[in-house]
Amino acid sequence: MSVNVDTHQGPSFSLRNRVGRVVWDVCSALLFRFSPKPLHSWRSFLLRCFGAKVGQGVHVYPGVKIWAPWNLELADECGVASGANLYCLGKITIGRRAVISQGAHLVAGTHDYTEPGFPLITKPIHIGNHAWVAADAFIHPGITIGDGCVVGARAVVTQNMPEWMVCAGHPCIPVKIRDRF
Repeated sequence: MSVNVDTHQGPSFSLRNRVGRVVWDVCSALLFRFSPKPLHSWRSFLLRCFGAKVGQGVHVYPGVKIWAPWNLELADECGVASGANLYCLGKITIGRRAVISQGAHLVAGTHDYTEPGFPLITKPIHIGNHAWVAADAFIHPGITIGDGCVVGARAVVTQNMPEWMVCAGHPCIPVKIRDRF
């Protein structure tokens, strides 16, 4: 949540938020990033300690960049690959058995370029159950990826994507129906 409408005059986030991110960054650098790959439960524990809601059987790899874990919700058995960037200025929710591949960027905030102070705008991102965001895809703020949707590699998602579709491109569009299982 923004505390300042003029980013030229001061920070967009409260002192508490900024201190929390410093503590998280230190913990992430020392305890999260260098943990062995199989220690998913350890990384889930660390995320919970910083306010993330983490389901059972979640696989978050050590190379994932997470900006503010208290804005993150990971449902049961989802996976986030090393190199993914969860820039959770606002809420990011990843559904049950959803997969976020390496290099994917989920960005839940931007700035209002129509205002002289470029105030921060946060908008939640929701990734549905059984969805897959493939390698190097970019998900804009405020986007919902439907249940079972596949977002192709390097796609740029600027609008909501439907359930059980394969979607690709820049801008990302639905390409074909995905079989339900």
